Amino acid sequence: MDRGWGFLIGLLGAVWLLSSGHGEQQPPETAAQRCFCQVSGYLDDCTCDVETIDRFNNYRLFPRLQKLLESDYFRYYKVNLKRPCPFWNDISQCGRRDCAVKPCQSDEVPDGIKSASYKYSEEANNLIEECEQAERLGAVDESLSEETQKAVLQWTKHDDSSDNFCEADDIQSPDAEYVDLLLNPERYTGYKGPDAWKIWNVIYEENCFKPQTIKRPLNPLASGQGKSEENTFYSWLEGLCVEKRAFYRLISGLHASINVHLSARYLLQDTWLEKKWGHNITEFQQRFDGILTEGEGPRRLKNLYFLYLIELRALSKVLPFFERPDFQLFTGNKIQDEENKMLLLEILHEIKSFPLHFDENSFFAGDKKEAHKLKEDFRLHFRNISRIMDCVGCFKCRLWGKLQTQGLGTALKILFSEKLIANMPESGPSYEFHLTRQEIVSLFNAFGRISTSVKELENFRNLLQSIH
Repeated sequence: MDRGWGFLIGLLGAVWLLSSGHGEQQPPETAAQRCFCQVSGYLDDCTCDVETIDRFNNYRLFPRLQKLLESDYFRYYKVNLKRPCPFWNDISQCGRRDCAVKPCQSDEVPDGIKSASYKYSEEANNLIEECEQAERLGAVDESLSEETQKAVLQWTKHDDSSDNFCEADDIQSPDAEYVDLLLNPERYTGYKGPDAWKIWNVIYEENCFKPQTIKRPLNPLASGQGKSEENTFYSWLEGLCVEKRAFYRLISGLHASINVHLSARYLLQDTWLEKKWGHNITEFQQRFDGILTEGEGPRRLKNLYFLYLIELRALSKVLPFFERPDFQLFTGNKIQDEENKMLLLEILHEIKSFPLHFDENSFFAGDKKEAHKLKEDFRLHFRNISRIMDCVGCFKCRLWGKLQTQGLGTALKILFSEKLIANMPESGPSYEFHLTRQEIVSLFNAFGRISTSVKELENFRNLLQSIH
């Protein structure tokens, strides 16, 4: 009897504690937890964790990288924004002023950038200029020296090689113009809706190795999707080989990074006095909140970190190309050029010291014939995506889309050119492995965008901490 009374009194006491607020209650989940609780720990297909990337990027790399990208060599990017879309004709051009790009006047670009991509020794550079001129004329003829004829053939072989992952702009075209990236920053322009969805839909549906029968989660151009389609999609994705799975994650990571930029530099106020740009928490939540996106948002953010690791690895491997004594980031300002090269090498050595680099040796391994075909499919799919950027209706979005796809394409080219990089000559031009100024500028600016995204995630995490 006493035991029964004791149990009843204890039960009533517990009910009283809970009803009076003295019992332990789970605090409501914050908005930060809904976006970031799953974005932690180790990344799929990697030996690296999110927290290590955050510390390395935000405190050791980001500040120095931003300083480098503000220099003349990296801020001026030559691009043709007038190339026609090769896939469809009904492009709806964005008429908003924030979609416009202001190109540079001729006298605003340093003469050294306009005259040469970069300089080697005087003798080697004269040979390069002679080769480039002969190539533009389509001439390998007897009037050229034997050395130049040989160099032109090597140069042509490089340009036609299967290592290029992007269809680059013809920077000799009269439509190609220099753009100051600092004066045309990537930010929210108002370009959205069906036209913007169409671009990403073509990229995902036709270029990510996905059969039509598999439905992508939260596709705004598809209807009637549910949990079963989501489960089917991820079952299909996990069943892919590591290369095709990585391809999808790279594109998803790039998409996520762009969305972070748009949310972080959103037009908050537009009056005749001023425009105010800043963090739009609601926009970020709509794109990445685990509940609002039915679990997709955190996956997208993890793919952003995967993209970061891929480009970080490429930068660590291309260090020997920039370390050669003859290489210069040439703008014509000797003191500034030397300081920028020193800063560039500091950054690349810092990157090389990163302890948990992605191991790309699992890519295109196994049977050589199958691996070669897979690599070619991988390259052609990405090359196609670079062409789709000419279909973007917002010119500022097109600018940054072209730059970031070229940057990622250059990173992939580096990753799969390990032997060519190892065999480079210590001085003079390298014909087997070569990076143009366009590739260099896009490579570092594209990584700068991803580095900025990782830094902005820390800012959004802090902003969302007190929101429920």
